[in-house]
Amino acid sequence: MSVTTITASTNSSVCGSANASRRHLRQRRSHDHLLFGTEKRFLSHQCVQNHSYSISGQRNTRAEAGWFFRGGGEGDQRSDASSERSESANEDILIFFYQLDLATRVQYALNLEEYEIATQLRNKLNEVEVEVTKQLETKRGLASKSEAQDKGISLLRLRADLQSAIENENYSLAAEIRDQISKLEADSLAASIKAQAFEKAQFEFRLGQKVRHKKFGYRAVICGMDPVCCETSTWMENAHVDQLTRGPDQPYYQVLVDVREDPNLLVAYVPEENLLAPEEPDKARFDHPYASFLFYGVDSAGDFIPVKQLREKYNRPRHEVPYDPQDERSGDDA
Repeated sequence: MSVTTITASTNSSVCGSANASRRHLRQRRSHDHLLFGTEKRFLSHQCVQNHSYSISGQRNTRAEAGWFFRGGGEGDQRSDASSERSESANEDILIFFYQLDLATRVQYALNLEEYEIATQLRNKLNEVEVEVTKQLETKRGLASKSEAQDKGISLLRLRADLQSAIENENYSLAAEIRDQISKLEADSLAASIKAQAFEKAQFEFRLGQKVRHKKFGYRAVICGMDPVCCETSTWMENAHVDQLTRGPDQPYYQVLVDVREDPNLLVAYVPEENLLAPEEPDKARFDHPYASFLFYGVDSAGDFIPVKQLREKYNRPRHEVPYDPQDERSGDDA
């Protein structure tokens, strides 16, 4: 089973923060295929957004996600900021939402004493969580660390075979083995570097922090992070990663873009060198359809408070806003 077909189909317009929601659960079993649909409606400023998700047990499928906000008419122009738009980051967020929603459905079914339904939902949630954990381990270098160890063992065997070929004066075979060793050493080094990067990662920004893009100027909030760029080579080429001062080997962040500033971007994958933290607390209004399930709300400094599951996903500590006596004095004066 893989984190299979998760599709977000939407009809939406630019709107403000979600003030109310309504969800509907549908489930049916067809052969060995268990399908769950979730409809979540955000109602705010006369705006309705519909999200539908499905997950199946088929193999060799991939997550797919649709964009909530599309361009206007024929005269609509894609901004340069779209080069950092990330389908994979959007899919990652939607899968995270699907996990949260499944967990909620399990509890709801238990509350209604629908134990058979709760068991089915729990089994599906377990399958999703196992697959997501595997993907995270691969992405974060844990698989690379094991891969480096396996390659090290293979190198030892190849060196023994090389010595045997030389002793037997089979120089053509020895040359082939030397080529294999050279390639394996390069692969092993790359795997080790990736694993070490994830283990020793240092991030300048934190989950929920409001930031501004240095080049494109839009406001955004951090909702995910990687120690190095984990996108495809095609994406990196389109985003001109080779022109960055620090290149791909720097922290990259999944960011939610304020839809009032750029309604067509929604989710971007941005290198650390392109982000700025505001000099003063940013308490201005921030609108995004994902904010309601990724964050509890905002703190006294104006930054978002990530839900516990999001902090656990990225193994990040809870952020405490420093105490400022001036705030208390200002309150007394008022």
